[in-house]
Order: sequence, then C-alpha cells, then structure tokens
Amino acid sequence: MKNFDYIKIIFLHILIGFAIYSFEILSKVYLLGIFIYFTRTIFRTKPSQRALKVLIACAYVIGSEVFLRMTGGSPLYETSKYMVILFCLIGIVTVKQKEQPLAYILYLFFLIPGILVAGFNVTEQTTLRTAIAFNLSGPVCLGIAAIFCFKLKIAYQDIHKVLFFMALPLVSTVVYLFFYTPDIRETVTGTGSNFAASGGFGPNQVATVLGIGMFVFSIRFFMLSPSLFLKIINGVLLAVISYRGIVTFSRGGIITALFMIAAFLYIYFNKVNIKAKFRISRTVFVFIGIGLMIWLYSSMQTSGFIDKRYANQDASGREKADISTGRVELISFEIDEFLKNPVLGVGVGKVKELRQQKEGVVVASHNEMSRILSEHGLFGLIALLILLLTPLIFRFKNRSNVFFYSCYIFWFLTINHSSMRIAAPAFIYGLSLIDLQFKTSIKKKQIKKLKIANIK
Repeated sequence: MKNFDYIKIIFLHILIGFAIYSFEILSKVYLLGIFIYFTRTIFRTKPSQRALKVLIACAYVIGSEVFLRMTGGSPLYETSKYMVILFCLIGIVTVKQKEQPLAYILYLFFLIPGILVAGFNVTEQTTLRTAIAFNLSGPVCLGIAAIFCFKLKIAYQDIHKVLFFMALPLVSTVVYLFFYTPDIRETVTGTGSNFAASGGFGPNQVATVLGIGMFVFSIRFFMLSPSLFLKIINGVLLAVISYRGIVTFSRGGIITALFMIAAFLYIYFNKVNIKAKFRISRTVFVFIGIGLMIWLYSSMQTSGFIDKRYANQDASGREKADISTGRVELISFEIDEFLKNPVLGVGVGKVKELRQQKEGVVVASHNEMSRILSEHGLFGLIALLILLLTPLIFRFKNRSNVFFYSCYIFWFLTINHSSMRIAAPAFIYGLSLIDLQFKTSIKKKQIKKLKIANIK
C-alpha cells in the first residue's frame, strides 16, 4: 500500500469514529454498510481470491464488534458472531479445500449433548434460546471459522492485509474513546475497571480488542515501515491504542497483547538473516522506549492508580488477596459441577442458574475452559482437547505461519479471562490454522531450472 493510500484509509476511519460519536445513529448505518460491502465483495471477486476476501470481511467484523456494541449499532448482542459464521460458511461452500477438517466437525457435534441436557432441564428461570445463543454462539463461531481456515493456503503478503483490516475499525474505536472521555484524570477514582474510559462499555472487552490493535501495529512497526514516515505513523497509532487500552484498567487484554507481541518477535527474529537481526535489535530498543513513555504518561494521567492496578493493589496501596478478582472461586464452582456431572454436564447456560440457586449470586466466571467442562461434561472435555491439540499437531507438521503462536496465545489467554463474549478469539484461533505461502522469486526458479538442465 502506498503512503498516500495508507494515510487516506486511516483518516477515513478517524472520520468514522468522529461521525459516530457525533451522531450515534450512524453506528447502525455503519453495520449495514459493513454487511452489504463485504457480502458484495465476496460474491463479486474471482474464485481464486474469494478465500482472502472472506478472511478480510471476518477480520473487519472482528475489529468493529466492540465499537458497534458500545455505540448501539448491533441489533443483537451476537450480531458480529453471526456475521463471521455467515461469511465463513460462504467460504466453506464456495472455496475448494483439499483436506476435510474432521476434528472440528467432531468438535461441533460434541456441543450438541449439552443443548439436549439443557432442553430436558428447563426451569422458570431458563430462557433456553437466549442461553444457547449467548453461550454457544462463540464456540460455534470458532468451529465454523476453524473449518474454513484449516490448512487454507494464503499468501504471506495477504495475511498482512487481513490483520490490517482487523485494526482499521480499532482506529475508529480509539477516536470515539478520546471524544467520549477526553480527560482520563476526571474518571479515575480507584484501581477498578474504568467504564468511563471504555466508552461506557465493558472494559474487559474494550481492552481485549485494543490489545489486538497493539499487536497489529507492532507488526507493522517492525515489518511494514520501510520509511521514517511510516514508522512515525505506525508508532503513533501503536502509542494511542496502547494508552487507551491501559487506562481501561482491564489487565487481561493488555497482558495478552504483550505475550502476542513477544511471541511474534521471537519467531520473526529467528527466521531472518544476520543483517535483519541487527535491524530488529535496534528497533526493539525504540519500541521499548515507546512502551516506557506510554506507561509513564498513563501513570501520570491516572495519578499512579494504574501502577497499583498492575501491582495488584487497592487505591490505598494494600495488596489484594486475590489477583484473579474472584475468578478462582467461580472456576472452582464450575469444576465441582463437572465432577458431579462428569458425563453430560449440567447443560448449556445452566451453570449460572446453579450458582444463583446454591450461592445466591448471578455472575459468570468468564472462563471458557471451566464453563465447557461444567456444561458439557465428558463431551466438553473432548471438545476442549480438540481445540488445544489440533493446532499444535498442525504446527508440528507445518511451520510456515509466523503468527501461529501469537494467534494461539491470544485465543488461549482470552478465553481464560474474557470467555468468548466477543468473536475475536474464535476467528483469531482460525488464523492459527492457515498455511502461509511464501513466493519463490523468479530468479531463484530460473537458477534451479538451469541447475537441473546442467545435471541432465
């Protein structure tokens, strides 16, 4: 992408963020525009490029999901998941794939018994359709995305397009957040999650998607900034997204982003030649410097409360007893229910009802691993093992995907602190399964042919 085009598309998304802040009704128009534009693009593109267009469409939906929710653009809470499922199903039907992902087909079948158990145990408190839609839309989205992405051949330069389209709506999100709460100092009163700094929406979800933005613009800072101009642009975008992610006071998304970036840098550094290693090493020092400045500014803007938050302290500086903010007890409850109902589980959406009955509280653990065990039993355990092991087995045979560990880490850490409330872990898990294709230069091919001819 040329510098002018790059700036133009970034500026367009800055305008989108400002326009929706000024007139929130435009958020619904934005959603409709996303659906119409990408549906037409997928069907009008030639078959050889359709897989890429499907990935780009899903990536853009992933990036815009939280923004649409916080601005009232989604008619249904799970709209973005349904769109990702739809786009991936179009890809499955219209894109030819040589290998059948039987593991993920089985994974989807293993989710069915939990639905039946929930259906046979309906109470007055149960809204079965809502419980299934809320608790299974994420896992089903993951299964469909994995089926589409499994061993899907994508050119190396094209994966950068997919990631970039995922980050574009996050630019709009950050612009909206700056207008929503221009002065962070006025919103910070303690070390708890900051809804005001998160656009009035869930800080956990906002931090999670902004963490994706941190990761994407870190990649662009290291790999796709050949000029000083682009380095500055990508560095500024990285800085503002990181800052707004940090001041949500939700640690999970930011820590996950740091692990993703570390995994990417490790793989990238080990794949390049000595000259590139030297260049990367110098850039790392600049990168760390930017990170320290972002943290220092965040600390100043929050009067030091952000330092206490990450040190697991309360507003008075006393260390909190539970770093998990109560999640350990919730997970323990779900594990206990799994042990009591080891074969079929308690049924989809039922563990929250049981917690209310036994403990008098309505709260979710936000941990997908313990939830799938408690609600699906043995079938859930097998489904979870499929999700954990299949990408690792694929990676053992195919090491082409330089973003494999970053994507796998994002999925694993996110489902453990934010469950699958958003579609991002489902789709990004799918990206860990793609087969990146690196083009051999024409010159190398010609040399190889000459060698073969000489041998003959």
